[in-house]
Amino acid sequence: MTLAVPLLADEASPTSRPTPLPPALAEPEAFAQELQALRQELESSLGEEDLAHARKIERWGRACSVLGYATAWLLPNPLSAMLIAQGNTARWTMMAHHVTHRGYDKVPGIPSHYTGKRFATGWRRFLDWPDWIHPQAWRHEHNVLHHGHTGETADPDLVEMNTEWLRQSRMPLVAKYALVAFFACTWKLTYYAPNTFLEWRRFERKRAGGPDEAGTLPLITAFNPFSPEGRAFWWTCILPYAGLRFALLPALFAPLGPWAVFSVFANSVFAEVLANIQSFILIAPNHAGDDLYRFEGRSRSGAEFSVRQVVGSANYTTGGDVVDFLHGWLNYQIEHHLWPSLPMTRYRQAQPRVKALCEKHGVPYVQENVFRRVKRLVDIMVGRTSMRAWSAPARP
Repeated sequence: MTLAVPLLADEASPTSRPTPLPPALAEPEAFAQELQALRQELESSLGEEDLAHARKIERWGRACSVLGYATAWLLPNPLSAMLIAQGNTARWTMMAHHVTHRGYDKVPGIPSHYTGKRFATGWRRFLDWPDWIHPQAWRHEHNVLHHGHTGETADPDLVEMNTEWLRQSRMPLVAKYALVAFFACTWKLTYYAPNTFLEWRRFERKRAGGPDEAGTLPLITAFNPFSPEGRAFWWTCILPYAGLRFALLPALFAPLGPWAVFSVFANSVFAEVLANIQSFILIAPNHAGDDLYRFEGRSRSGAEFSVRQVVGSANYTTGGDVVDFLHGWLNYQIEHHLWPSLPMTRYRQAQPRVKALCEKHGVPYVQENVFRRVKRLVDIMVGRTSMRAWSAPARP
């Protein structure tokens, strides 16, 4: 696969081009068998400690939110906004992400609201995961499409493909960086919420026997209140969350006076920007970089699919609960993409063993500081570098 990617008018254009396959991708069965044995070992020991850990992480996130709002009424300030933002990010990247993947469904005695089917459904949406993103839309776009097509052109979250318009643009590089900064500050509303919603609507329409057109619509369609998709997006995603975050919550502080209401509102807006930046830093670089692969065509086998999850993903620094909490548990992206239905604690246990298996079988295992990964991500987005790519060999 070759992509001509112009940068500035006087600069050379980097390209994505076929890259030699890692040895295990050419013959992945032995590698996949050892991975499967490790997965079975991890799943066989699931127990109460997994649920207790999830509840602890949930408490940490809720404590951040409570402390943030407990001080937000005093005056607009970065500390309250940062705490609110951390609570917001924790509900998405840790609780919603892993629970909706059915990461705790196999834990004995799991309460129903911690299962993938029940989490954030109905009225519990506003308790479990209040956000611009609709939980059902997330389940389809992320759990099904992204995980089922990671790094392929069918992956709705393939950064290099989604930013091709920016990569191909001949605007000054500084303007490209400014656009990346804008999207980093707003991306939950300007990208993730409409993208997941339109993909979900497309799926629902196809399932009902209707026309398949939502997937071809630009994201801006979701914001047009005069279109059917736009009206549904406003009523389903924008108004519920905006009403809760920027109207109802500040109004609760009315007994403390107008300044308190204004301060909570201002801190809520600031927190929203910070939550966008934080989640962008943690999520977007997971599958973007000039040292990661993207793919043409589907995997020829489950074994090849497993290898693709490794060579198309990147880990960050790993450690104890504090380090992992600050990374949103997205620092174990390789292990998560191999086994998305495992609890958070199991990724930490699996990580060194997966890395060792990759070294044994010659599979590239990318792990790097999150801020270095952000640099690689931005270079991809603005067209300074390109991902490794190849076309799948023809099927026999």
